[in-house]
Amino acid sequence: MTLNTRYTTPAIVLHWLVALLVFVGFPLGVYMHELPLSPTKLQLYSYHKWIGITVLLLAGLRVIWRLTHRPPPLPDSVVRWQRQVSAVVHGLLYVLLLAIPLSGWLMSSAKGFPVVWFGVLPLPDLVDKNRELGDLLVGVHQVLNFTLLGLVILHVAAALKHHFIERQPFLQRMGWSKQEQL
Repeated sequence: MTLNTRYTTPAIVLHWLVALLVFVGFPLGVYMHELPLSPTKLQLYSYHKWIGITVLLLAGLRVIWRLTHRPPPLPDSVVRWQRQVSAVVHGLLYVLLLAIPLSGWLMSSAKGFPVVWFGVLPLPDLVDKNRELGDLLVGVHQVLNFTLLGLVILHVAAALKHHFIERQPFLQRMGWSKQEQL
C-alpha cells in the first residue's frame, strides 16, 4: 500500500481510540440507565462521563487533524454516489462525536450533577440547574447515541463490503503500518 492511500498515523490512532471508547461507552450507557440508584450506578455514571469527555477531546483533536491533513483519496473504483454518502456519513460521525458528549455534559449540568473528569478535574456546569431542560436533554442524548449507532453500523458495513466483496484495500487505509506517517 503506498503512502498516499493510507491515513496518517495520528489519524489512525485517534480513530481507533475514539472507536474503542465508543464501543465501551455506548453499552455502558445503555446498561447503567436501567440500574436502580446505588453506589455502583453512580460509579458507572462517573466512568461513562469520563469516557464521554475523553471522546469529546479526542474527537476535537481528530477534527483539527482532519482539517489540517488531507485524508487519502478513495479508490477510483468508488462510484460518485458512494463518495457522496461517505462524505455525509463521515461528517455526521464527526458532528455526533462532538455533540453526544456535549449533550451529556449539558444534561448533567441541567440535572445538577457535576462532571469530574477522571474524578480529579471538575468541569464547569454548562447551564444552570433546570429539571425540564435536563429531562429534554436525556431524550436528545439518547436519540443522538442511537443515531451514532446506526451510522457506525453503516460505516463498518461499508468498509467491510469494500474490503471483502469488492477487494479494495479499505481496512488497510485505517490500519497501522511499519512506516510512521506524519
